[in-house]
Amino acid sequence: MGEISKIEMLKQKTQRIQMGGGQGAADRQRAQGKMTARERVAKLLDPLSFTELDQFVAHRCDRFDMAGKEAPGEGVVTGYGTVGGRLVFVYAQDFTVIGGSLGEMHAAKIVKVQQMALKAGAPVIGLNDSGGARIQEGVDALSGYGKIFFNNTVASGVIPQISAIMGPSAGGAVYSPGITDFIFMVQNTSRMFITGPQVIKEATGEEVTPEALGGSGAHCARSGVAHFEARNDMDCLDKIRELLSYLPSNNMEDPPAAVCTDDRARMDEALNTLVPNNPNSSYDMLEIIRRVADGGVFFQVHALFAKNILTGFIRLGGRSVGVVANQPKHLAGCMDIDASDKAARFIRFCDAFNIPLLTLVDVPGFLPGTHQEYGGIIRHGAKVLYAFSEATVPKVTVEIRKAYGGAYIAMCCKELGADQVMAWPGAEIAVMGAEGASKIIFRKEIEASEDPDKTREALVADYHSRFATPYAAAERGYVDMVVEPKETRPRLINAFEMLAGKRETRPAKKHGNMPV
Repeated sequence: MGEISKIEMLKQKTQRIQMGGGQGAADRQRAQGKMTARERVAKLLDPLSFTELDQFVAHRCDRFDMAGKEAPGEGVVTGYGTVGGRLVFVYAQDFTVIGGSLGEMHAAKIVKVQQMALKAGAPVIGLNDSGGARIQEGVDALSGYGKIFFNNTVASGVIPQISAIMGPSAGGAVYSPGITDFIFMVQNTSRMFITGPQVIKEATGEEVTPEALGGSGAHCARSGVAHFEARNDMDCLDKIRELLSYLPSNNMEDPPAAVCTDDRARMDEALNTLVPNNPNSSYDMLEIIRRVADGGVFFQVHALFAKNILTGFIRLGGRSVGVVANQPKHLAGCMDIDASDKAARFIRFCDAFNIPLLTLVDVPGFLPGTHQEYGGIIRHGAKVLYAFSEATVPKVTVEIRKAYGGAYIAMCCKELGADQVMAWPGAEIAVMGAEGASKIIFRKEIEASEDPDKTREALVADYHSRFATPYAAAERGYVDMVVEPKETRPRLINAFEMLAGKRETRPAKKHGNMPV
C-alpha cells in the first residue's frame, strides 16, 4: 500500500507540474494566439520522442513574497528528443509560470541542457517566451544569464544553436538569442528589445509601440537581428524542423544527405534567356537559384533583410549547399553595409558546419554615398572578404552577369579561395563597366574628337567587346570554364561531388581578428 501511495504521489506531482501556471493561465496564453510551452515542444519534436529533465527543480528564493510560492518546473520545460529521427536538445520557457521569468534555477535548467547538447554533439533549440529576469532574485538571475551567454559562446561553431522568440524577450534576455546561429520570430506575438517603450519614453521622450520597436517586422526586415518570420507558432516550429534538415548535428559531421528525386543531369533551357541582354535591366536571381536547385526548393535565410543579397540553403544532388547570391532586383545587386553583414555571417556559419558554398555573382560594385562611407562600408565590406577567405569548405562561384571591381573580388573570386569558377557567356568581369572605364581610359581621345558622342560610343563598344566578357579572365585562368546557362545544374553537381573530399589547412592560431 505504501508503494502505491508513493507512485500516486509521483503522478500527482508530475500532473501538477505539467499544468504549469494552471488552466486559466494556459487559456489566456492561447487567447493571445500562442501555444503553451509543452504544446510547442510536442509540436517541434517527433511524436513521443521527448524526454523531460529537471521537472521537479524548484527555486530557492525567500525574498519579496517568494517564500513558499510555487513555480511549477521553474518556468521552463527542458529535455531532449528527436527531429526527423535526429537527436536535439530543447528548452521552452513557460510564460504561464511567473511570466516565464528567469531566476537562478530556471537558468540552471537551461545551462544543463546546453552542456548536455555540447557533450552529445546535438543542436540546441530555445523557445523563448519570458518577461525577463526575475527581479526578486536579483543578482542570482543576472548570474544565470551570464552562464547561459557563456555556454552559447562556447557552443558556437560546435553545435547549431537556434532561438525562437515566441513571446516577449527583453533586456539581457535578448543576448542569448543574439549569440545563437538563427533567430525565428512570430508575427504579432514576438517582441525583442533591450529597453522597452516606457523606458525609451522616459529616457529620450520618443513614443513607440512595442510592435514597432521590437516586433518581427522590425527585426526581420529592418535591424536584421532575426532571420525568419513566421505567421504563427505552428508555422515557426515547422520552419525550425525544415532548417534542421539542412544542417549537420555538429561541426564534426557532414550535413545529412537527402534522396534526390530530381534529375541530376537536368538542363533548363529557360536559363539561356532569363538574363536580359540589356545590362541595365533587372531580373530575379531567385528564379536562377530555384531552377538550379533540387526540386526548385530554396530555403531562404534573412529573406526580408538586405534584399540586395540572397542567402539560404538548397540541395544539389541531395546534398546541402549554402547559397550567397546578388539580387539585381534590389539596388541593382550592389553590396552595401547590411548586405555585407548578412553575407559574412551566413558564410561563416556554413564554413563552421561543413556546408559547401555556392556563390552566384551579378554585382556592379559597392553602393556609393556618404551614408555608406560614414557607416563604415570599408569595415563591413571587409567582413565578406574575410569570411570567404577564411572558409575552407568547397566553394564554387558562378559569374552570371556583372562582376566589377572590388565587389567582384568580394564575391568569392579565385583569389579568395574559390575552388571552381564558372562563367556564363554574358558575364562581364572587369574593374568597372565599359561606360565608366572608357571615360577614364579614352578621355583625351573623346575630348579631341570632332564628334565626342560618336567617338565615345565607338570606344565603349570596342572596350565592351574586348574586355567586358568572361574570356579575358578565362585566358588568365581566373575562370575555369565558360558554360551554357542551361548546363548550370549538372555542372554544379559535378563540381561539388569532385570537391567532396576537399582538405585545406591554415596556419595554427588562436583565432583571427575579423573586422567586426
